[in-house]
Amino acid sequence: MAEGGPEQQGNTDGGTEETPRKRKKFNRYQNFEDEEQEALKNCKRKQKDLRTILNESCIKLSDFLSLHGSPGTTDGFEYIENRLKGLKPDILLDPICIGLFGSTGAGKSTLLNAIIEKKFFLPVSGSKTCTSCVVQINTSRTKNYEAKIYLLSDEEWKDELKSLVALLEPDEDNEKDEERDENALKICAIYGQGAETKTYEELCAMKPIINIPSSRCISFKEMQAEALSEKLEPYIRTQNINDATRTEISEEDKKMQFWPLIKNVEVTLPRSDVLPEGVILMDIPGTGDFNSKRDAMWKENINRCSVIWVVNSFERIQGEKNHEKLLSEGVKAFQCGMCRDIALVATKSDSLDLEEYKRERKEKNTPLTNEHDAILERNAMVKQQKSKVVKRSLEKKLPNNSEVLQKADLVYTVSAREYWQGKKLSKEETEIPKLREYIWKFYVSEKRKVLIDYVQEALVIFKLLQSLSCNHDKQHLHVKKNTLKDFIMGKISELEKDIEKCFASMEQPLNEGVNEAKKSYEKIMRKFLTRDRGYQGYHRTLKAVCLKNGVFASRRFDRIDINESLAQPIYEKIDMNFGQIFRIQMGTRATLKANLVTFKCAVQQKLKETERKKSVADACRLEFLEQETDFILSETEKVILQRKADIYHSLSASIQKDLLLCYEEAAKIRGSQAYQRMQNVISQGIKNEVERGIFEKAKEKMKIELLKLKVDITGKLEKDFSDVLSLAFCPWEELDGKLPGLQQEFFFINMIHKELQAARDA
Repeated sequence: MAEGGPEQQGNTDGGTEETPRKRKKFNRYQNFEDEEQEALKNCKRKQKDLRTILNESCIKLSDFLSLHGSPGTTDGFEYIENRLKGLKPDILLDPICIGLFGSTGAGKSTLLNAIIEKKFFLPVSGSKTCTSCVVQINTSRTKNYEAKIYLLSDEEWKDELKSLVALLEPDEDNEKDEERDENALKICAIYGQGAETKTYEELCAMKPIINIPSSRCISFKEMQAEALSEKLEPYIRTQNINDATRTEISEEDKKMQFWPLIKNVEVTLPRSDVLPEGVILMDIPGTGDFNSKRDAMWKENINRCSVIWVVNSFERIQGEKNHEKLLSEGVKAFQCGMCRDIALVATKSDSLDLEEYKRERKEKNTPLTNEHDAILERNAMVKQQKSKVVKRSLEKKLPNNSEVLQKADLVYTVSAREYWQGKKLSKEETEIPKLREYIWKFYVSEKRKVLIDYVQEALVIFKLLQSLSCNHDKQHLHVKKNTLKDFIMGKISELEKDIEKCFASMEQPLNEGVNEAKKSYEKIMRKFLTRDRGYQGYHRTLKAVCLKNGVFASRRFDRIDINESLAQPIYEKIDMNFGQIFRIQMGTRATLKANLVTFKCAVQQKLKETERKKSVADACRLEFLEQETDFILSETEKVILQRKADIYHSLSASIQKDLLLCYEEAAKIRGSQAYQRMQNVISQGIKNEVERGIFEKAKEKMKIELLKLKVDITGKLEKDFSDVLSLAFCPWEELDGKLPGLQQEFFFINMIHKELQAARDA
């Protein structure tokens, strides 16, 4: 082994000086995982205790409401009951999704296998292509390896079948077309040889040659990973055309014929030391899917991810621009999804021609003696270059001080092959352990914070319930409640005006975007409709685009989305403002977050002024009201996050709606010169809609969605604060003898809270 090379697994000959040093580094990752696993175990024990206490408390409060419920006195207690039910914590219940986003052959499955420490668990791209569905992997407390393969419903399949048949209709062009062959292959896989010549009605009347379960789900459960992998593989591989057209098909081959029906695959592994329970790793195709349902799920899954890794091979990121397209798609998740972190993951980082690299190398003065050093040098250089590319892509969409722009690791260079073989690189140098460490850090920090917050919230609620017996002066309580309510409602009115100002900043970029879209739509459509090269088979692709209302995931021509392309000039103008408004971090008054924080501070300051007395009851009430203000605002931010995607996509959705008739007309075209006539229908249809104000209507649609969000925010705040105040200032004479005793529950929650704080501070 050359100096500086990797450790060799199972080497007993003493090795080199480098071996023990590298093994020690690798153990650093293992020690970190051990520490975090122990911290998680402690959190889970506390979580279990808290859940038991909250369950018992909810039962007592439900009994109270059923016996003593009356208008005007129970609104606040219904609020408390719902709060406690919402606090029944399972820190694993809300999963953290990490999406591996990339095209076929990028190395996603191989990378996933290395992360989960199962070398050949998921099938990798080879002579047979993997399906374009999303495959997700998670761990649970089960002892088995389990898989669920979800199939398209009968309605979803027939919707796709109608489009497939339409795309197979003969025309004057008999040229070879790979996508046409694939469409025929899908039909033959389900209905058998010769089925591609049938009409849609004939196919609907035929019985599939495979046995489709009525549940539309195929499940497997095995004790060993290898056994599950063997059963799973045939279902997530496509066939080649020769396999599909054989007259005799074996039972094993029939399994491979399910691929056109597969919607998504969920794999569950037993509890593991390498992957925390509650993390979902998603293998997400790079271009979406022909099937409308799978394509919608593709978008949904991208938007679900808290972290996105754009995965591509070293060879591709150094040559093709495909990874930049994927990166751009991933960056959109910042604008409209849950994503908080993104990175480029370059796979196959061990691939290098040493002699060629030496010739092209710039640092000629520093000699290279072995392939190991050359790989590390090249990887460091590529990291530096591609980090700048990633940062530039993010800077176009996000404010300059966004957290993701400050992070150290925007690019990882990984090698799954060397992780297993160790011929050129140590395990540490493959960066697989580094990715695992990232997963553990991200997961543990999120879950620990959630549990401590839950316990803190429960403790304050119970403190208030304990102090209600001191609420004796009914008239005084009524005055204080109304004073606070009037103040808060006034502040909500001010917030409404601030939100209007915040959204008003979109007006100018929207107008500029509309003007730019009207100038550039013809150029955009010419680029889409006229191809200088690679025309073969494109007429059917265009037809597929029209059948799918302007959106088609083509294996040959990448993802095509007319609606989004037409809206792109508007997006380019609004992206920075949109990102600023909806950013999670604090910022200027131009952000929703800043306006909500200003509102919260004003309310909490008023609470302190109103509750100046230092009695136990006043102190508990103040603490409760301050906490619930935090909670109400936090829940409001979640509503904003959930609505953000609909608002962002409202531009392209509006354009799609206005072009539906155009798409329908173009899709019906048959016969001679069909492609040219489709071009004309689409071009003229878009021109007509532009004259009718298609871009102006898209702008107005986004403004309407923003207005709806403003109304929802203020309405939610008004209701939630009314309920909270009703509870906090409820006179004891209305509760005496009715409110259940919760002293014991309060004692145990207080104890859990202290133990968690001590563990955090240790």
